[in-house]
Amino acid sequence: MSTLPPNPAHPEPSVIALVQPADQPPDRMLEAARTAEAAGIEEVWLWEDCFAASGLAPGAAILGGTETLRVGIGLLPTPLRNPALTAMELNAIGSMFPGRFLPGMGHGVQEWMAQAGVRAESPLTLLREQVTAIRALLQGEEVTTSGRYVHLDQVRLQFPADTAPPLLVGGRGPKTLAVAGACADGIILDDAAPDGLADPARVTQAVGLVGEARTGAGRDGGFEVVTFLSTASDITAEHLADQIRALSDAGATRVAVFAGGVDGPPSSGDRILDFIDTLAEASTLVRGN
Repeated sequence: MSTLPPNPAHPEPSVIALVQPADQPPDRMLEAARTAEAAGIEEVWLWEDCFAASGLAPGAAILGGTETLRVGIGLLPTPLRNPALTAMELNAIGSMFPGRFLPGMGHGVQEWMAQAGVRAESPLTLLREQVTAIRALLQGEEVTTSGRYVHLDQVRLQFPADTAPPLLVGGRGPKTLAVAGACADGIILDDAAPDGLADPARVTQAVGLVGEARTGAGRDGGFEVVTFLSTASDITAEHLADQIRALSDAGATRVAVFAGGVDGPPSSGDRILDFIDTLAEASTLVRGN
């Protein structure tokens, strides 16, 4: 069975995480993750951009190369993946590192999906079918389904994890948020506002839409709300802490922060190492330590 996260109306501050974007060379990812763990940061998030670094390979390496750090993948482009193989991979990582792995799936950038020859006519249908099937497989169920895109015949994982990792959905549109609420364990939100800064009001709106979809699907309990926050490279810890608090108050259970993206490309290499100290200081300020 899967352990659901706390309700978004949580009294605790959000988990604060470091993002290593796809611009980060794979050979620098483990170094940055270890530096973050040593600084007291609890979590690192990765994502997949075509055709840069994958998410699962460096994610598994980071989990194996750190002691307690959690790793989120936000997100895996659904069209690139067969659901049976995805379930096998997520289950294997979740089994080896229980409680430390938070995978997410999404539509992918459609132009890149076209380049790879996997663009779907209905990305929403594909996402719903894949998430539904993969989550059932992670729960140890046998799955037989014949949908528009997903076709499985009596598929069951041989070694299902004792506690399945939560399966999240990335997106911003109301239809995708509804899929997250009805079929997944939470939502991953990118920077919502036109100026590139995460907008607490839109986070609150997204939380409400996901909650309504969960209620409509007859699902109880809390759900994960991961918000990615891009910052200026030279942001102060105090300013960053204020933004994190606002997102936490809006319903974010996790705030994953990456430097750059507002004033240029996301940071990588040494710039990420430099940013870790600012993020660790902001985390201390948020928690009042």
